[in-house]
Amino acid sequence: MGELVLTTYDWVPEMPRGLVRDLRVRWALEEAALPYRVATTPFHDRGADHLAHQPFAQVPWLTDGDLSIFESGAILLHLAGLSERLAPSDPKGRTAVTEWVFAALNSVEMASLPWFLMAVTPDAQSGPIWQRWEDWLKLRLQRLEPVLAEREWLVGKFSVADILMADVLRLPDRYERLADYHACSAYLARALARPAFAKAHADQMAHFAAGDELVSALS
Repeated sequence: MGELVLTTYDWVPEMPRGLVRDLRVRWALEEAALPYRVATTPFHDRGADHLAHQPFAQVPWLTDGDLSIFESGAILLHLAGLSERLAPSDPKGRTAVTEWVFAALNSVEMASLPWFLMAVTPDAQSGPIWQRWEDWLKLRLQRLEPVLAEREWLVGKFSVADILMADVLRLPDRYERLADYHACSAYLARALARPAFAKAHADQMAHFAAGDELVSALS
């Protein structure tokens, strides 16, 4: 393992603070007690160096020595290979974690993120398109509910799959869409009660708040 460097924006507006996906990586690094430092890339000027690490000009990316990794799911799977606190080392356990990583990103977030974007858009919460996203999110939560009713964490002990699933569920939870899904709600509460999440969230909020001074100086 080389030096772990997590790169995120130097600043974002207030609304996405606490939701930017470097939080997932911070959380995993804190859970595993892996040493790392945070670097920044400009929010307003996404240049060639940014694109060399993240071709969609998003964040985060992680460097591990001379290895550069983008996409939060890929980063978390890489970190899982560095610590058994993030995933079991046996093939069966690792495969199960990988399954649920993809399920969180491709099955649940595929429904929750578009729904959330409409939920925060003024006057978008009506009509057939909104109803379609409401129904899709409801179906995903209905499928997930019995799974979480039977287990504390997705794969035995806490893993990167839980980091991703919990972070995905935070979006509908902001608008009380988990109220009818008691197992999902309890699962999310367990995850967010972990000290590593509390530190990761506080660190991200402080990081972006510190950027306010830079933005004020430039405006």
